[in-house]
Amino acid sequence: MARPAALTVIVPTRNEAHNIAPLLDRLDAAVPPGLAAEVLFVDDSCDNTPEVIEEMTTRCRLRVTVHHRPRPDGGLGGAVHEGIRRTAAPWIVVMDADLQHPPELAHRLALHGQESGADLVVASRYARGGSRAGLAGGYRAAVSRSSTALTKALFPRALRGISDPMSGFFAVRRDMLTRRPGSGAVLRPLGYKILLELAVRRPPRTVAELPYTFAERHAGRSKSSLREGTRFLRHLLVLRTTSIPRLPRLPRLRFAGHPRALRTAGLPARVTALGLIGLSGFLPNLALLALLTAVTPLHHLAAETLATQAAVLWNFLLAETLLPPPEPSRRRRSGRLAVFAALSNADLAARLPLTALLIAGTGWHPVPATAVLLVLFVATRLLLLERLLYRRT
Repeated sequence: MARPAALTVIVPTRNEAHNIAPLLDRLDAAVPPGLAAEVLFVDDSCDNTPEVIEEMTTRCRLRVTVHHRPRPDGGLGGAVHEGIRRTAAPWIVVMDADLQHPPELAHRLALHGQESGADLVVASRYARGGSRAGLAGGYRAAVSRSSTALTKALFPRALRGISDPMSGFFAVRRDMLTRRPGSGAVLRPLGYKILLELAVRRPPRTVAELPYTFAERHAGRSKSSLREGTRFLRHLLVLRTTSIPRLPRLPRLRFAGHPRALRTAGLPARVTALGLIGLSGFLPNLALLALLTAVTPLHHLAAETLATQAAVLWNFLLAETLLPPPEPSRRRRSGRLAVFAALSNADLAARLPLTALLIAGTGWHPVPATAVLLVLFVATRLLLLERLLYRRT
């Protein structure tokens, strides 16, 4: 009778027939004979990938199974979630089938977690000793870096200690997934960033990382596409809006004849005011962007940079009027403006490559493309500003 698996390697696949044999050969050679491990493929293919996997089961020492999904609900994240549901192993490793994730590292992630006591062990391209060399070209590298910066800005607490939240290669302790979830902790995978979903909805107590070199794809075509990029942005929006703790019922804003009454308002009222301030900044931003792209020869990214500065100044003056800082303030107005502008331009730096990607892929005009991305960025930026500059003591 076979021993229960101590480790399950979940590999989501979609048309990866040419990668299956080398992947399993390397996993079979790397996993120590004394470790009870299995490989579970969750397959969404329309080629002969399931048949190739079945053929390989006879020549592998490891137990290999395949579950073919008739409908690819939730994309890669949905496939991983299905794999998690189908295993009872205490440790689960998630990796891609294209050999960009080195199979030799898979079992080491779980062993490192067992030895260190970590709930989650991430294989990181950005940890010391890691490399993203396998990314095809500078454009994909820039998109990867921008996506990482955006994600870490949106979820600073949940991703503390994770240098590569975009990684699809990690080990997770099953206990972390089966603990009684708190509010909003139900997994809702959407797209291919399952690590982000886990870290935000089921926060690990401790995180560890191991560096690795992201290799070139062995065979087949990359699944990255505009559709996946759009799904990623949608995932960020859903995850950000559904993971915010519920605020108490908002009181009516009574200004007593003067907007400075908000200086003594509580947190819900101040957050509401900041949201309205952020929304009001959309108008000067998008209006100036439309004007600059219509009547000047400026590239749309340069125009967006200038338009953002106008919105920054507008938002700052409005915030200073409605939400004056505590007295005595720790910073002079010029210092507050510097912090305000620095945070706003930090999100601009992350937003510009995503704007270029969205425009290139959809053919949209810069104004609607900018508007879509502003929705994702503004809420997080203003919450940070409230904490840094206008928070009551």
